[in-house]
Amino acid sequence: MTFTWRYRRTVLALSTLAFFATMAGRLVISPVVPAITEEFGVSNGVVGLGLTGLWMAYFAAQFPSGVLADRYSERPIILIAVGGTAVASLLLALSPVFAVFVVATVVLGAVAGLHYSVAASLLTRTYDNTGFALGFHNAGGPAAGLVAPVAAAWVGVRYGWRPAVALGAAIALPIFVLFAWRVRPTEPRRPGQPMRDRFELGPLVEMLSRPKIAFTVALAVAGAFVWQATASFLPTFLVEYRGQSETTAGAVFSAYFVVQAVTQVGVGAASDRFGREVSTAGCMLSAAAGLALLVAVPGVVSLVAALVLVGTGLGWGGALLPRFMDELGDAEQGAGFGLVRTVYGVLGSVGSVATGTLADLFGWAVAMGVLVLLLSLVVVALAANWAFDLGY
Repeated sequence: MTFTWRYRRTVLALSTLAFFATMAGRLVISPVVPAITEEFGVSNGVVGLGLTGLWMAYFAAQFPSGVLADRYSERPIILIAVGGTAVASLLLALSPVFAVFVVATVVLGAVAGLHYSVAASLLTRTYDNTGFALGFHNAGGPAAGLVAPVAAAWVGVRYGWRPAVALGAAIALPIFVLFAWRVRPTEPRRPGQPMRDRFELGPLVEMLSRPKIAFTVALAVAGAFVWQATASFLPTFLVEYRGQSETTAGAVFSAYFVVQAVTQVGVGAASDRFGREVSTAGCMLSAAAGLALLVAVPGVVSLVAALVLVGTGLGWGGALLPRFMDELGDAEQGAGFGLVRTVYGVLGSVGSVATGTLADLFGWAVAMGVLVLLLSLVVVALAANWAFDLGY
């Protein structure tokens, strides 16, 4: 199928907005975590467990979403993701007890998780410069961080956490309508293949055991662990460790995503020009330095510098994720990319519960120090791969 330049931009813009919607539904929770813990009488670690369930469900949906897209095409799966985000956000806002809240977060993660791999597959078949396209698409997440956290914090302070999390539905519904209206259906890649064949263990193990893919998965697990921890607890860290108000913490959280939105496209373009490894290592070093500043250096200047470093560095997806596409054949990219996203994302989602628990037991300095260590290990692994020409 051929695409005009104008239609390509439409697909890219609306796929990015769809990512914006599915991310916003998840990000409105973090700024109101203190209010949630107070109402339900639970700890940071317990809320972290619920958020880990959200992120695990989000990433667990990546592989099945790719299989579904190969069978039915990308458009209907993305529409289910955006529409499902709206419905799940309303269910979350209506949770009467914490157990129902946890179930609703898992449902939200599962439906939102249908989007990313499918959109990446759609953009890969639409654009030749996948680093640029995926980098631009990835900016939808940070852009949601510009709007969702500060809006949720403002609404949460004035009206409570329930209206705050219901903002996810208000954002998702109009984007659902736009995507349904302007994006045309595409031909499915494997319409006649039985779906059960795609879940056979042998081919999945073979794909994951390819050296370059296995190595990239390991790097992505560490990066995802830190990203999940930051997305779940940065506002709480700012309130409890740095003594800022909830409204200010929400604004700072939004600023972090502003930086990510601005730099995400540049990270993807840099990976096309200078290589995936160099760009990924630069991102991890930047994020590690920024997190260390947040813990060790007080004051406004260090906070601003840290936000720039962390926001840029945790946009590592634009540099690292195209490495998967480079190694997957055209027929593998839909389900294959979903598979690797599921594996590294499910493992990395433990970052929420682990960080919350570490903070409860040992304090925020230790919890953040573990994140810095993980990012540093990624840089060491990349350096060793390059220095010894290991071929990963």
